[in-house]
Amino acid sequence: MKNLWKIFKAGLIFENPLLVLMIGICSSLAVTSNVSNGLGMGLAMTFVLLFSEIFISAFRKVIPNGARLPIFIIIIAAFTTIVDLVMKAYFPALSKSMGVFIPLIVVNCIIMGRVEAFSSKQKVLPSIFDALGMGLGYTWVLIVISAVRELLGNGTFAGIQVMPASYTPILFFILPPGGFLIFGLLMAANNGIKSALKKREARQAKQLPDMREAKENA
Repeated sequence: MKNLWKIFKAGLIFENPLLVLMIGICSSLAVTSNVSNGLGMGLAMTFVLLFSEIFISAFRKVIPNGARLPIFIIIIAAFTTIVDLVMKAYFPALSKSMGVFIPLIVVNCIIMGRVEAFSSKQKVLPSIFDALGMGLGYTWVLIVISAVRELLGNGTFAGIQVMPASYTPILFFILPPGGFLIFGLLMAANNGIKSALKKREARQAKQLPDMREAKENA
């Protein structure tokens, strides 16, 4: 269980697909002009990644090595189609707002990278934790970026007016440069968190032998 938690935590912080691995950035910044789009994209990506990893991990031993990439794409495309049709049926406004970015999940580097690097070599349970960690890590970054951009750029949160009527929207944050600025600040914050966690783990590792030695001397 400890190893599974480590796999899950890696996707949230230490190997975050956006802030650390820096893959799938273009589509991420394109849809983060408002919170609804960011949340929708994050959940759609997590769904496709989760079921793609489960399916590929379960059948990894029977998938021919020479045809693995076309098979991976077919599997990912199947779950992407499910997400696309569900959104069009039940969330038409959100589907229309996100445009081509939902169908383009098929070729998203995050999903293809994880199924190739992880689930095609690991068992189902670790693959589930990897997919959830990577998916939720991707989602929380999108939500934070879109929340800041929408709040400062429009004065709203998920379409609800939260800033006073006297607030003047800063249009810079709705434009691509604003998205890149917030993304850069999040990268810096994530690096700070990683550094602090590593220092704490190093201190704990150093204290453990000292505690054992103290017990032995006692």
